[in-house]
Amino acid sequence: MLKNLDFYCGKRVFVTGHTGFKGAWLCHMLAMAGAEVTGYALEPPTDPSLYALTGIGQDICAVEGDIADLDRLKAAFDAAKPEIVLHLAAQPIVRRSYEEPVLTYQTNVMGTVNLLECVRRADSVRSVVNVTTDKVYKNNEWCWGYRETDTLCGFDPYSNSKSCSELVTASYRDSFFTAPDGSVRIPVSTVRAGNVIGGGDFAEHRIIPDCVRAGVSRTDITVRNPDAVRPFQHVLEPLWVYLSIAAAQWEDPALAGCYNVGPTESDCAHIADLTAIFAQAWGDGLRSIVKPDGGPHEAHFLRLDCAKLRSTFGWEPRWTLKTAVEKSVEWYRTWHEGGDVRAVTQRQINEFFGG
Repeated sequence: MLKNLDFYCGKRVFVTGHTGFKGAWLCHMLAMAGAEVTGYALEPPTDPSLYALTGIGQDICAVEGDIADLDRLKAAFDAAKPEIVLHLAAQPIVRRSYEEPVLTYQTNVMGTVNLLECVRRADSVRSVVNVTTDKVYKNNEWCWGYRETDTLCGFDPYSNSKSCSELVTASYRDSFFTAPDGSVRIPVSTVRAGNVIGGGDFAEHRIIPDCVRAGVSRTDITVRNPDAVRPFQHVLEPLWVYLSIAAAQWEDPALAGCYNVGPTESDCAHIADLTAIFAQAWGDGLRSIVKPDGGPHEAHFLRLDCAKLRSTFGWEPRWTLKTAVEKSVEWYRTWHEGGDVRAVTQRQINEFFGG
């Protein structure tokens, strides 16, 4: 795996979804590495947001636009002349996808088509990574992790739209980015990440932001599905993998493909266990209560098999679930107490890479 970020110094990188939670963390990593970053996204999806609080927009070329607007996207893409493309723009909330399925499919499916069209028409791109999700798989509620060869068929509109994004990417890879002799013209990978946590996520219907809101307001954490199991990991874990794969396939296009990234089996936790770890780290007598709300269907059991990533790149997670939660609490405590969130963001990146 990529041991540090030196590879990215001076590289032209195009990031979609840079105003989102994962996108803002990624832009910090790239800016710290000396990359020339162009971000393309709508305004931050929440207020407050990691993007605004840390001022990362000042360190990159930020373009406001809808991923579903091909003309505007292509204008920004062509101006940037990117060598590396990291596609994170999405409507990522399961519950919102039930409320706004058309928007979800427009963003997650046609957004992918539009981005790959920009790549197809450009002559500067050397490496592409499309970020999807662990929810792309047909969920059989079984006890073992899903492998990259398992059936893609997400249930809800969000998960299903991400399955479609995977299929779109595979079609473009075969149709346009692979030569008749089988050689790779432009290496394109998809990466399916588990649930991410970390400082700066303020979205609705996500467990850590819900925990933070409870801690700040000194109320109980409301847990809808305490027995649900998810592959929780700190946000820096998959971001490190995205950057590593993008760099590796630049050097060896044969490495392009589909990869899972998630925690070790022992860190696939019940929601109830995660909230207990958070409450202990936060302190102030914080506790959780179970209160099902009769919401729409969500998968009960999710786990990823990351053997392919491990065998191909020698990858291992760097932070345990407990450490990931503690780092998250440190960030949110800094924010809540009026501290320097930009400094704690960059410090945690340095700590993750052993700096």
